[in-house]
Amino acid sequence: MQEPLFIQPVLQEKIWGGTKLRDIYGYDIPSDHTGECWAISAHPDGTGAVENGQFAGTKLDVLYAEHPELFENPTSPVFPLLTKIIDAAEALSVQVHPDDAYGLKHEGELGKTECWYIIDADDDSEIIYGHNAQTKEQFSEMITEGNWDGLLRHVKVKKGDFFFVPSGTIHAIGGGITILETQQSSNTTYRVYDFDRKDDQGNTRDLHIQQSIAVSMIPHKDPANHFETTTVDGNTVTTFIESDYFTVYKWDVLSEMAFNKTAPYTLASVIEGTGSLTVDGKAYPLQKGDHFILPATVTAWSLSGSMELVASTPGPKNS
Repeated sequence: MQEPLFIQPVLQEKIWGGTKLRDIYGYDIPSDHTGECWAISAHPDGTGAVENGQFAGTKLDVLYAEHPELFENPTSPVFPLLTKIIDAAEALSVQVHPDDAYGLKHEGELGKTECWYIIDADDDSEIIYGHNAQTKEQFSEMITEGNWDGLLRHVKVKKGDFFFVPSGTIHAIGGGITILETQQSSNTTYRVYDFDRKDDQGNTRDLHIQQSIAVSMIPHKDPANHFETTTVDGNTVTTFIESDYFTVYKWDVLSEMAFNKTAPYTLASVIEGTGSLTVDGKAYPLQKGDHFILPATVTAWSLSGSMELVASTPGPKNS
């Protein structure tokens, strides 16, 4: 089978979400507080289905389990990656994710290392990325005192920025930011602080202070990011990160752009523009908001048009 797998995204309501996923990407959102498009997901909290071809209607988790040849017969028992488009109309909670060992022991699922490509951001938008505590005792004390201004590191962001967020990193996406997130397939989040926000019923959301203290990187260290960019015939491939869990690329397409398979399979999301994907002589139209997997059986493909895509492949721990 030489064909791509187009995936039906799953939309998730969030207290901090907005309407961009409808207004910009054309998705049928469940409410005006829709925060996440789970673009390519086999997680039980939101599993997408194949939209085309012989596997149309098949859920991705079922496809992964029943047709491992499409994913080069992986050793990982669960589909390891999850990609999202996030519309943060308001700031997300300040949070942290565990590593695999802690996540499997305490939550029964993988930890979460993730990364963000900033699709768009309002002027003066910022994220929280890391903290200023030097010891676990200082970290705990600043949380107890509510010394958030002293504890949290604020970083200004703009369209086109990229951030690697390993497990253990204190972080929060600020309001007015749209991102493409690539992450491990995990939904475990420990909230440290939620700005004393209340839901429609007047309730505050649960915090997870002890778990956050247990799993946070202390002191915080920024990861070293070294982007690599290659340009051919006006087309650009940028490699943002090569990690144990995923490699993430941006493809800027201005003319025909040919690819050969270099990984077991590839996930891709169109974040801007229109064009087409050609596999085995067949052209598939693409537009902003489309998401697809190039399975192991696809050894070569080409893109054409005027588009921006974010793509990812599984890292060595996920193969």
